[in-house]
Amino acid sequence: MSEASAVRVIGLWASPFVIRVLIALKLKGVEYEFVEEVVGKKSELLLRSNPVHKKIPVLLHHGKPISESLVIVQYVDEAWSSAAPAILPADPYTRAIHRFWAQYIDDKLPPAIRTLKGTDDGDEEQAAGQLSAALQLVEAAFVELSQGKSYFGGDAVGYLDIALVSHVGWVKAVEKIAGVALLDEAKVPNLAAWAGRLCAHAAVADAIPDADKLVEFSVKYGSFSKPINSGAK
Repeated sequence: MSEASAVRVIGLWASPFVIRVLIALKLKGVEYEFVEEVVGKKSELLLRSNPVHKKIPVLLHHGKPISESLVIVQYVDEAWSSAAPAILPADPYTRAIHRFWAQYIDDKLPPAIRTLKGTDDGDEEQAAGQLSAALQLVEAAFVELSQGKSYFGGDAVGYLDIALVSHVGWVKAVEKIAGVALLDEAKVPNLAAWAGRLCAHAAVADAIPDADKLVEFSVKYGSFSKPINSGAK
């Protein structure tokens, strides 16, 4: 069995949660097969591999399924621990702080993004304010955690970088859809610079969808996009 066939990812290119898994695998230099789901349908492979939540992403490693994007990222770090870089911080306290902020990002960003792109009902102005406020808090966390270096993880891309950058494509897409400035140099200069650096990284560049493609996707599949951005974790 080839390495690529030993590692399979069930997902959809537009899902930020799937993007996390792809970045983690690329960082570790792991070859994989991408099994694309059809929008609005759930394949037998997905239902069999994730019978509890029935959602993407799922990592299949030698046929064994692992679900939930942040769980998968941690699994990749541990399963390929000999491959640099380490994704999770070595220090237990720092690791806990990075996990806290990753959860904060998932709690705050997707609901506001869904409202701004019209998938969920809600006040768009309020959602934009909530998303902007969340990004400003994450900006402050970046300044503290990066300690003047390029990434949340320091000199190398790490767990929290992966957790946040996976949402960057959709943040830029809803800026276009709703006509708001979010990841803006005037509001969050450090995060804006971080996003530019990270989206150019070799392990990230091909994984982050173009904002215009996501806008097109949102228009075409709006009624199906809620599980892509909220249910899939």
